[in-house]
Amino acid sequence: MSRKLAAATLSALLLSTGWLGMTGLTLLVGFVPLLWISGSYDGSRRSWRGMFGWATLTFVLWNALTIWWIWNATPVGPFAATLASTTLNMIAFMLFHTVSKKAPAALAYTTLAAAWIATEYWYTTGEFSWPWLVLGNGFSHEVWAVQWYEYTGVFGGSLWVLASNMAVFEALRRRTLRRSLAAAAVVVLPLAASLAIRCGWKQPDEGTVRVSIVQPNVDCYDKFHGDAERQQRNIAELLHEVPAGAQFILLPETAVPEHYWEPSLSDAPGGRTPGAFWLELTDSLRTAHPEAMLVTGANTLRRYEAGAQTPTARYNRLDGSYYDIFNTAVGIDSAGRVSLHHKGRLVIGVENTPTWVFDVLKFLVIDLGGTLGQIGMGQHGTAFGHAGATVGPAICYEGLYGDFCGDFVRRGAQFLAIISNDGWWGDTPGYKHLFSISRLRAIEHRRAIARSANTGRSGFISARGDVGQTLGWEQRGVITADVPLSSQETFYTRYGDYIARIAEYVLLLCMLYFVAYRVKRRNYLVK
Repeated sequence: MSRKLAAATLSALLLSTGWLGMTGLTLLVGFVPLLWISGSYDGSRRSWRGMFGWATLTFVLWNALTIWWIWNATPVGPFAATLASTTLNMIAFMLFHTVSKKAPAALAYTTLAAAWIATEYWYTTGEFSWPWLVLGNGFSHEVWAVQWYEYTGVFGGSLWVLASNMAVFEALRRRTLRRSLAAAAVVVLPLAASLAIRCGWKQPDEGTVRVSIVQPNVDCYDKFHGDAERQQRNIAELLHEVPAGAQFILLPETAVPEHYWEPSLSDAPGGRTPGAFWLELTDSLRTAHPEAMLVTGANTLRRYEAGAQTPTARYNRLDGSYYDIFNTAVGIDSAGRVSLHHKGRLVIGVENTPTWVFDVLKFLVIDLGGTLGQIGMGQHGTAFGHAGATVGPAICYEGLYGDFCGDFVRRGAQFLAIISNDGWWGDTPGYKHLFSISRLRAIEHRRAIARSANTGRSGFISARGDVGQTLGWEQRGVITADVPLSSQETFYTRYGDYIARIAEYVLLLCMLYFVAYRVKRRNYLVK
């Protein structure tokens, strides 16, 4: 038992390092101890229950080691995320374990790869989504090793991890030259391919735009209950530090305090005049940065007449109408022209919570983006055009979704801006890894990224995933760089999460084949 405990613990540790600011290459052998535990059991029900316990321990430890920091913002968060994530992990692994005891190894391993990737995809695309522990995300600190994400996305990374673990485990178990060479090939060839792509890839010569990133450094817990006037003055002062010639100026998610009514960003529904601070921002651009577009986060409101409301709309008792609250990226230029993008991937349990659930559980959660409960959801990425260039303004959590970020690119974005307010968790691995995951989005779509976070980390990321100038935790200031543009689409941009979609069909075929195999086997034994 002590050996199995050590193996389960070792698996959890090897799976966790990529999310803790260390190397993600340990993922390539992270499942090997757990596979050894599975191999040590027979096909009895008692053994199945034993394997269930060790697998549960492994995946709970993996979650605990990598998402404990959510506790700083919401005590219920780590437990809810661990429950959901572990359940899906267990479905995949226990399917493999069951098949491995009653069918050929090839079918068992195929089932593991297909089931794992399919459950990752379900967790990514479901209404309540938390794709933090998608295995391919673990390589965000080794972007040199996964340059082929431009063809596969992070689900290609998950497939590599699973294939590597299977090959290494079989090499250790069989101890033959053929198995050892196969394992080495599975591990090394993707690394070699990545290095070749990295060396051969060149940024398209389509010009640059000058981008300034503003990091206001406003305490997250004071932001929505503090002095709005002070926050406005802080933004105004920082805009004075933006150098002349900037073409895009980025402020973080929900940087502009208060709520404003669409489409004119007015203080009252139906108003045609923008709120006072928006007028001030427009005047500031006109005076100091006439060629610039300001891209900033804000909470906006949209009104509906009764009968035309959306499922997420709230009732307005004053006039019987309905309204949605959106977490919005606003683009505004010196002429006062406004572009809007509504956040389309919402934070689970906070922005994406049915009202009745939130009313019961509101004492357990805090605001992770400016608005509590169920808010309006954008349907796709929206690109903002300005100064002959087009930017895709992703909002915080949207940066976790490769295919959703691809929507900005498919709509013409030549570079990506990620605006975020992710200081809720304090100075922990959480906000750091959210920044590093942005490096994978850059590779997937070959788009340079400018990222503005409220309290850090803000910075520039090249289309190869290399990190440029940054502002760290709780640094207030402005950084500026020339960001290269590209209009080319990668294979992944065009086809999205095709590997995960294929995995769903492969899983179905595996289950059908397993049933047919068992029926045929039983009939053979009866005869």
